Amino acid sequence: MSKEFVVGITGASGAIYGVRLVQELIKGGHFVHLLLTDAAWQVFQQELLWDIETGDRRAIPGRLGVPEERIAVPDMQDYRSPVASGSHPTDGMVIIPCSMGTLSAIAHGASDNLLERAADTTLKEGRRLIVVPRETPLNAIHLRNMLSLAEAGARILPAMPGFYHLPESLDDIINFVVGKALDALRVEHQLFRRWGE
Repeated sequence: MSKEFVVGITGASGAIYGVRLVQELIKGGHFVHLLLTDAAWQVFQQELLWDIETGDRRAIPGRLGVPEERIAVPDMQDYRSPVASGSHPTDGMVIIPCSMGTLSAIAHGASDNLLERAADTTLKEGRRLIVVPRETPLNAIHLRNMLSLAEAGARILPAMPGFYHLPESLDDIINFVVGKALDALRVEHQLFRRWGE
């Protein structure tokens, strides 16, 4: 059954996690609202070596290799987007990777852009919000903000890969973290070998 998800990618290192998650969700037949902070575009250029102009939302489906009809990439200030309102049902939201700045804003109820607003809406509607922080080391402020989000109903899923599945490549490590995010969304996948298999 096709579902509708929101995926946010921030300026934290690890944009490949978000890219792979979007690809897997769409490959599974789902629709994705992809929310990209300004800093996410810079990380695309730096880490993925994408020659892409900042804010060129039309280029994203091609870069991801996904059909245009399965993805929406709204402007971060477009509050007409369906995900800005709790009246538009979605099946959950993942912020992957999540910067400490974005995490802090959500933990304190800020809605200064569409990603923050969508996260706030997800929480207030009691839907699944999975936050994948990508920072190290963590200071006490980071930890307090994560606790605040967890207490508000978010699931904190740090980008900490396991190694019991004996990864043989960087893709295996990426797939482990993305697979854990899919597990949190209750979306079936075959991205890694589970314990005991």
